[in-house]
Amino acid sequence: MFMGEYHHNIDDKSRLVLPSKFRNGLGEEFIVTRGLEKCLYVYPKKEWERIETQLKSLPFTKKDARTIIRFLFSGATECEFDRQGRTCLTSPLISYAGLTKECVIIGANDRVEIWDKFAWDQFMETNSDTLSDIAENLFMDGNF
Repeated sequence: MFMGEYHHNIDDKSRLVLPSKFRNGLGEEFIVTRGLEKCLYVYPKKEWERIETQLKSLPFTKKDARTIIRFLFSGATECEFDRQGRTCLTSPLISYAGLTKECVIIGANDRVEIWDKFAWDQFMETNSDTLSDIAENLFMDGNF
């Protein structure tokens, strides 16, 4: 499980340091792809293979299935860490997530997410007032 929030800068060569706790969970090779809400999703290979299997089972005749498959797979890149714990992000991924300098790297259970700091701050501000309503809707039986 990935959890926590960390702040790191992306350098001029498109390299980003991921926290050591996350590096251990991701392994030597991992997948970075477009995420929902203009962030990047980072998956351990084993978790990505599970998602791959689920997506393969979707009927290609359904437009929504084709759209989500294109969205996730066209941006997907196999990555690894260098000796300093950095990974190099592709320019299409950087552009999609609007990464400029300061990034927020969060643990989100089965994946790591990479956000531009401004976008993360906006997300938190927009959603902080509605979190109790969201929790109530998701956990109707009161178990949280």
